[in-house]
Amino acid sequence: MNFKRLSSLAVAIVTIVLISCACKKSTKTPKATDTVVPPTTTPVASDVAFWLTKGDKTALLEKQNVALNFSATHNGNTTIEVDDAQVYQGIDGFGYTLTGGSATLINNLPATTRDALLKELFATDEGSIGVSYLRISIGASDLSANVFTYNERPAGQTDVNQDNFSIATEMTDLVPVLKKILAINPNIKILGSPWTAPTWMKTNNAFKGGSLKPEYYQSYATYFVKYIQAMKAQGITIDAITIQNEPLHPGNTPSMYMEAKDQAIFIKSALGPAFKNAGITTKIIVYDHNADRPDYPLTILADAAANPYVDGSAFHLYGGNISALSEVHNAYPDKHVYFTEQWVGGPGNFGNDLKWHVSTLIVGATRNWSRNVLEWNLAADPNYNPHTPDGGCTSCLGALTIGSSVSRNVAYYIIGHASKFVRPGSSRIGSTLNSTLTNVAFKNIDGKKVLIVCNNANTEQTFNIKYNGKIVTTALPAGAVGTYVW
Repeated sequence: MNFKRLSSLAVAIVTIVLISCACKKSTKTPKATDTVVPPTTTPVASDVAFWLTKGDKTALLEKQNVALNFSATHNGNTTIEVDDAQVYQGIDGFGYTLTGGSATLINNLPATTRDALLKELFATDEGSIGVSYLRISIGASDLSANVFTYNERPAGQTDVNQDNFSIATEMTDLVPVLKKILAINPNIKILGSPWTAPTWMKTNNAFKGGSLKPEYYQSYATYFVKYIQAMKAQGITIDAITIQNEPLHPGNTPSMYMEAKDQAIFIKSALGPAFKNAGITTKIIVYDHNADRPDYPLTILADAAANPYVDGSAFHLYGGNISALSEVHNAYPDKHVYFTEQWVGGPGNFGNDLKWHVSTLIVGATRNWSRNVLEWNLAADPNYNPHTPDGGCTSCLGALTIGSSVSRNVAYYIIGHASKFVRPGSSRIGSTLNSTLTNVAFKNIDGKKVLIVCNNANTEQTFNIKYNGKIVTTALPAGAVGTYVW
């Protein structure tokens, strides 16, 4: 990263369990705004179910007990029309990066707390948010406690055949947590991204910076093959990999610089053939960096020998405009587009962060053809730890803060407004563009429609949702986000 940047009674029960378990260690209680208040009135009949989050945190992914029933009566309000005859890209899921640090914090929770938290995050029942996509680091990321790869050698030694390759480091926290997640959601998609190759393969023999030496392209391809096979042996399927996290940012610890032409050569001469020969169907995704350089993935996709091996391109948004995703899609519509990382800088501003991330990413990235949206780190402690020294993010606010208690931060609700309702296999469908009521619509496999709306105005807005010639009228406070399902 470049300075990496839930209503029902069942929901409340899960939250209470989490808090009570955490309080065995401490008498500290999370703020009331960290929990969802159960409805106290009899549910009303409604065609449309409506979940709301307000920027002032007085509603947090809370199901609203209001009657939203379709009517043929029209009015003069602004109207968002949802059209499921317009079908765009399929959706793979919404989620986070399960960093090494996140895995450690979660795995070190008391068992009852940990298991309830994982169910809340990854199950699809009423009390959960249904996270459906995870990114993990291949080796250490800058939000790991220490730097490591899966095959470091003593100074002066190499291991071209990767005989010493081992994911033993991950068996303490990451693999056990992933196994628990898979027990809850066996179909979750997992994307692996390396922050660096083993240091003996690099021009500077260091974790930070440097580039991959061409003479080790074949060996590094073998490294990827062994990684996918080792995770598979643990029952973990890696759906996709990116070749390098932020290849144009060598200032992280760890990191590695890789230009587009070199990534293309690595794919066509080493990685693509190695996957093919090993019978590996894991997707190869290029770039994995900011939207200000669409020329990077376009250069690789223009390479006739590299192109057939590439599933698509991944983006972050610490630079550039989200519309760059459409630029790449339009040039190569047979290739997929992904949004794989965006931080929230701590301590953050809940209202502003909610509005920006939902409008720009949940709405913006998917309107620009992305098949997923991933926020950055799933969890950090109250001091934004752990992270690597000298180049690790020191202010990355997790979706969860895990300390003496577990609290939910803005990224939890940003992703929850989509992941809970827009399930893998759904498709984006048409909805009316509006600059102050930014929105995106989806249709799930079961036929349910989902409309996510963010009120970017400074005042409450009343508006209509139109579908099949009928409307419902609803309102969102300034800065609020609503998910509507029918």
